[in-house]
Amino acid sequence: QVRMDESGGGQVQAGESLRLSCAASGFTFNNYAMSWFRQAPGKGREFVSTITVSGSTTYADSVKGRFIISRDNTKNTVFLQMDSLKPEDTAVYYCTRGLGSSRNARDYRYWGQGTQVTVSS
Repeated sequence: QVRMDESGGGQVQAGESLRLSCAASGFTFNNYAMSWFRQAPGKGREFVSTITVSGSTTYADSVKGRFIISRDNTKNTVFLQMDSLKPEDTAVYYCTRGLGSSRNARDYRYWGQGTQVTVSS
């Protein structure tokens, strides 16, 4: 079955970096765009970034210039390099797959368990 396993979260100080990984299985990875979303306590799940099959990337304005998404099709894995982290980046981060570039979490069906990122000031 379709599965996404996120890892790499942790607790860091503002200004530090983390690299998230998402190992995907159960589908042809090369055929799908991959996206990261995040959900802070008491808030909805919000778009962070997408990388298409061809490697094109898009970012939420709040992370542009600080986060970089990438993918390794040989390992069925998508990454999110997060630099210059801010307390407002604190959230559970999820990866998902899609055929388009929707920024609405309701348009996605498959989610992993998420990985917690906590940034203290």
